[in-house]
Amino acid sequence: MTEQKPPGTSWESWIEQQIREAREAGLFDNLPGAGKPLPSLTDEYDPLWWVKQLVQREQISVLPPSLEVLRKVESEMAAIWQLADEAKVRSRILALNREIVKVNARATEGPPTRLGPLDVEAIVADWRARRKPG
Repeated sequence: MTEQKPPGTSWESWIEQQIREAREAGLFDNLPGAGKPLPSLTDEYDPLWWVKQLVQREQISVLPPSLEVLRKVESEMAAIWQLADEAKVRSRILALNREIVKVNARATEGPPTRLGPLDVEAIVADWRARRKPG
C-alpha cells in the first residue's frame, strides 16, 4: 500500500484503488463480525455510548478508592487460593496490605474504608489447609 497519494491522482480514485487492491489480496476476508448485524444497532441513542464502551473495553474503574480496594482484595484472594507457592502467597498478601494501608491513610472521597490489613499468617494457614488433599 502506498504511503502517500501520487501527484495528479484524485483522493477518491486513490482511496478506491487501495480498497480494490486490499479486497483482491483478501485483506477483508474473515474479519470478526463479518455478515453479522452491528451490535447495539437497535438500541436507543445514548450520547455517552463511546464512554461506556471505553470503560467496558479498557476495564476502567470509576469507583472511589475505598471501594476499589475492596474489589481488588476480593479478586486477589480468589487468585491467591490458586497459587502453588507459599512465598508468592505471602508476597501478594503483603502487597494487598500495603494498598489497604495507603487507601486508609489517603481516602477522602467516597464511603469510609472498612478494611484493615489482612492477617498474613491466618491466610497462609487457610491456604495450606486448602492445598492438602482430602
